[in-house]
Amino acid sequence: MKVVICGAGQVGTSIAEYLSDEGNNVTIIDSDAERIAEVNETLDVTGYVGHASQPDVLERAGAADAEMLIAATYSDEVNMVACQVAHSLFNVPMKIARVRNQSYLNPAWANLFSRDHLPIDVIISPEVEVARAIANRIRVPGAYNIIPMADGLAQVVSVICKQDCPLLNTPLKHLTSLFPELAIVILAIIRGDTKIIPGADDELLVGDEVYFVSSTDHLYRAMGAFGYNDPQTRRVLVVGAGKIGTRLVEDIQSSMRDISVRLIEADFDTAQRVSEKLSGVTVVHGDGLNREILEEASIGTTEAVITVMNHDESNILVSMLAKQHGCERAITLINSLSFSSLATSVGIDAVVSPRAITVSTILQHVRRGRIKAAHSLRDGFAEVLEVEALETSAIVNTPINEIKRPRDMIFGLIVRDERIIVPRPDTVIKPDDRVIILASHDQVRKVEQMFAVRPEYF
Repeated sequence: MKVVICGAGQVGTSIAEYLSDEGNNVTIIDSDAERIAEVNETLDVTGYVGHASQPDVLERAGAADAEMLIAATYSDEVNMVACQVAHSLFNVPMKIARVRNQSYLNPAWANLFSRDHLPIDVIISPEVEVARAIANRIRVPGAYNIIPMADGLAQVVSVICKQDCPLLNTPLKHLTSLFPELAIVILAIIRGDTKIIPGADDELLVGDEVYFVSSTDHLYRAMGAFGYNDPQTRRVLVVGAGKIGTRLVEDIQSSMRDISVRLIEADFDTAQRVSEKLSGVTVVHGDGLNREILEEASIGTTEAVITVMNHDESNILVSMLAKQHGCERAITLINSLSFSSLATSVGIDAVVSPRAITVSTILQHVRRGRIKAAHSLRDGFAEVLEVEALETSAIVNTPINEIKRPRDMIFGLIVRDERIIVPRPDTVIKPDDRVIILASHDQVRKVEQMFAVRPEYF
């Protein structure tokens, strides 16, 4: 597949690396010559210096024969114009744009992005996606990460194994006998710098970050199996009233009305504007690093603090201070990968990465065939996929233990007519099943082939 990517920032280069590793023909455009030089040196892609919305630059990057254009520059307007040019001049079939300004995303202007106006097939809003990801973590206390799958019938969750985790030092093959009624499958283990796609004899150790998939109905029982029996969150403090913080508070107000929210913002004008916009929310003007401001915001009786300021260091420090004041959970926005491990080592309960969330969101629309959802895990070592089995797919009507599958792949749950099935060796995948799978990044293409149409049907 020929793909043109506009923007060589964190998101653009991450997507370029994913796609080029899978053998796609990728070109990437950026106006910063140093970034393009780095891309050309480190990735198996072709980089071009230029403004991504200009026709001659897009032509030079190969837009005329591209199957997809992904516009992820820092400018919404450049992204939108790049998609328009790609459509009008080069007839690119699929156009994805990152749009951050919420004014463009107002439902009142939904027709703006139709084929007759600005023909963009998929709009990605990092602020919306990040706010949604944080809200999911609020709903499930103890979850380090949580990814809804299969229209919300299943959840992929990561947790940190603490000293009191009942599953420690037990081979995973015994999980079924320990919890026979629990619809849960362990998908991946991150142990320090080591990333493990586990086998039946692997065990969990203190400090492991574990990814598992569970039916939504069994989610809180699954969290209890890992030692997390925390009560539901009722009081939340958000620090930072930027786009993400404001959107998050709006989401909480609309979908979690039993939660009370307070908001801290250092800039006076922003605090005043947000206070007028968000009715029913107490907005405190001040620096979240100031102990008196935290106390004014009732940090001692707050169950979860969420730090979404522009600087990683400030987010981490405010989270640490909040926990020292008695706050039970800290959810922290971190942009730099280098700070992620630091955050967990200082007691932060959950880390949210805008880059990782945006990349995963884009991947869902890049994957081919019957892949309904794709989510990248921790620096891209593996992906969780939701795949639909067609009647003509090679693996249907065959017991799982007889399926020739790639290495480093695990069958998670099977969704059949809204019923959750934990796969066993003799389980047979049926047509229309939705199968949740974990596969290492380099095996995703083979998973796609497993679910492809058998040659005899052509």
